[in-house]
Amino acid sequence: MHYNGLLSTFPKEIKLFIGAFVLILSVGFYTGLLFVNQTNGTAPSGIEENYLGNEEDENATVMKFRKSEREMLTIVHTHILSMAFIFFLLGGILWLAKLPKSLKLFLTIEPFVSVVLTFGGIYFLWIGMLWMKYVVIFSGILMTLSFAVSSILILYQLMVRDTSGQLRK
Repeated sequence: MHYNGLLSTFPKEIKLFIGAFVLILSVGFYTGLLFVNQTNGTAPSGIEENYLGNEEDENATVMKFRKSEREMLTIVHTHILSMAFIFFLLGGILWLAKLPKSLKLFLTIEPFVSVVLTFGGIYFLWIGMLWMKYVVIFSGILMTLSFAVSSILILYQLMVRDTSGQLRK
């Protein structure tokens, strides 16, 4: 089955549909990053404080309390499920783009590893493995870069004209 480059052969209407989906998905993804920046920042101490609280810090401008087990399980559960779905859909579209197989393989598998490391890392941070905050930062950055590169490549491929000589309806 030949699927490499199939994305550029789609009719204009399908390309617009996929492009609109990827753009709206990107708005949602990057809005989530803005929320992360608002709640805990991107510094290791901010991540730790968001889940473990800062009740001991008398100089804290915003008081944060340790998350309960129920809150942690809800955060981990919902994020792993939703991010898996996001990266499955984005990866499925990416496999139709004309790109080297090794690049597509990395961009479609790596986000799943990063999702587990990021949200699993948050849980392990919460149970006391404080060094996991660095894993969370690294895997979160890698996941974001994978999302950005994949969505840009897809949007670019949607703008490319089909040069295979096939008729499009």
